[in-house]
Amino acid sequence: MKDLVEVIAKALVDNPDAVQVNEVEGERSVIVELKVAPEDMGKVIGKQGRIAKAIRTVIKAAATKEEKKVVVEILP
Repeated sequence: MKDLVEVIAKALVDNPDAVQVNEVEGERSVIVELKVAPEDMGKVIGKQGRIAKAIRTVIKAAATKEEKKVVVEILP
């Protein structure tokens, strides 16, 4: 999941070197934390959160294969 979020985020932002993805794994769930440069925050979130919602949807679809619950958090 971490790699997938990283690839998607790096494709969206102007400063791909600043993208950081951290994965915190629990028993049945995984939290994926995404950090980008402050000037790229709008590109990752999108208007009314549409891009962030799309990222979460793609990750959720990929997570169903592994039968885990995945939460994507975009951190400032």
